[in-house]
Amino acid sequence: MKPNLFNPPYLYSSLTRISDLQVKPFDVFSLPRNQWETGDYVVGEVLSPVPPNAKLELTNGRLGTLLESDRIIGAFGIRRATLEAVGEWQSIPEDGRMDNMTCAGLFGKITSKSYLLPPITSLQYQGHVMRNGQKVTMKDFVPKTPHIPYDCPTIMIIGTSMSAGKTTSGRIIVHQLKQLGLKVVAAKLTGAGRYRDVLSMGDAGADYIFDFVDVGLPSSVAPPEEFRGLVRQLLSMMAAKNPDVVVIEAGASPLEPYNGSVVLEELKEYICLTVLCASDPYAVVGVCQGFGFLPDLVTGIATSTSSGVELVKKLTGIQALMLSEPSALSILTQLLKDRLGLKDKVLTIA
Repeated sequence: MKPNLFNPPYLYSSLTRISDLQVKPFDVFSLPRNQWETGDYVVGEVLSPVPPNAKLELTNGRLGTLLESDRIIGAFGIRRATLEAVGEWQSIPEDGRMDNMTCAGLFGKITSKSYLLPPITSLQYQGHVMRNGQKVTMKDFVPKTPHIPYDCPTIMIIGTSMSAGKTTSGRIIVHQLKQLGLKVVAAKLTGAGRYRDVLSMGDAGADYIFDFVDVGLPSSVAPPEEFRGLVRQLLSMMAAKNPDVVVIEAGASPLEPYNGSVVLEELKEYICLTVLCASDPYAVVGVCQGFGFLPDLVTGIATSTSSGVELVKKLTGIQALMLSEPSALSILTQLLKDRLGLKDKVLTIA
């Protein structure tokens, strides 16, 4: 192993937020390829030309501006975004040039990219984060907690694709639940590591927030049975908070390789309301036919206008709401109360 003797200040991506790297010393060594794995913490140096407005999501969720020669600590991972980019650490060439595949510090090599996506920041592999001769990984910082059975009433938010309005809908739902005086846990269980989505649900009032990063995953692209075990661990952590209700977002759609189908299988007996966020009305039909289920409510980009709402109802018969409309919020609140058995309860706003 070759030590990196030049040790400048580092920028810590949001994928390091579960770690102690900002407060405890470490070394950086270059490791041979046969020792690389998903979830390894590694250092990448920003290469020229730096894209305009190149950003890095920091551990607090804030976006910092990147400059040439900045050294970022992120994690090796895999991305399979249908509308943005596809890539993985396994495709990094021998010269060590790689990409910051999301601004959260998900490192790999982009192999396919939408023409609509702005330029991605290129990096040069500098080495692995090391302590006592051992590489440091995300899983090193997953707490060992006792198993607690998960039996929480769950509101599940899924989408026809990424960027369909799931996070916005989740934020509104969390807000309405808090207005009912409930203790709310919110979580994003699938997708590629970004902190802003769960932070936005915390901003909406969720008492606790979680995502797959909390169990050491840079993204939820993983072998299904391995992912299933980690989801159960995460659900146990959520159940330990004794919530009245849990709001879960499954990033992307259940048909994409982010393991959304595993999440739905694990939670099916606890789901009291399923919300489908759709990119367009016809996508609602596609997901319902492809995945073989009917959601309780459709919202998202497909319901941005009254015409979209009417078309969803015409095509599927499923209730659709434009949640940006004040009149929709009273309908949503009544639906939440009905599904949670709160119709006859008078609750104090927390």
